[in-house]
Amino acid sequence: MARIRQHLILASQSPRRRQLLEAAGYEFRVVQPHESAECGVCSRETPPELVARLAWQKAADVARRSSPPALVLACDTVAECQGIVLGKPAHREHAAEMLRLLSGREHRVYSGVCLWQLPERRTLVRVAVTRLVMDTLADQQLEDYLDTHAWEGKAGAFGYQDGLDWVHVIEGSESNVVGLPMELLREMLEALASGQLDASDGVAEP
Repeated sequence: MARIRQHLILASQSPRRRQLLEAAGYEFRVVQPHESAECGVCSRETPPELVARLAWQKAADVARRSSPPALVLACDTVAECQGIVLGKPAHREHAAEMLRLLSGREHRVYSGVCLWQLPERRTLVRVAVTRLVMDTLADQQLEDYLDTHAWEGKAGAFGYQDGLDWVHVIEGSESNVVGLPMELLREMLEALASGQLDASDGVAEP
């Protein structure tokens, strides 16, 4: 695990991201981004562009309200199937629509991760993608799952961490599907600590 000197701040209310960080041994505190930082879908954006921008917005919002030295971590996750971006379902029927689309099809889960370092205001943004396939769901199987309410607050209306035997990872990070790609986070922390940043990384906009 990469060790960081700054205090790590998780810019998220997701219990799953907290659990992943805790299980990996990170010490952190949680500061929830304002609702305005978690919206703003643009129809011209690809899924990677969308999650990268939203992660940056969340990190920027929390960074403005944080005292240095600190390192803000923000993440945004969506599922995508047949070109349709699937965020968190608004209600039961919305979740059912998502699951019917995913049923029997390959799809992808994208997570944008942003690290925002204070007081330097250096930022690092990366995107992870995981390929999955969902078994064809029978009508009763779908209704039984919807009755559990386990779909609430989860991109694509399903939680891989719930031990579903009808969702299978084909390629990529399993923790990414849960909500935070831990392998990518470790690489980013190491890159930030070593100063080995790409030309696209750098000082945040005012």
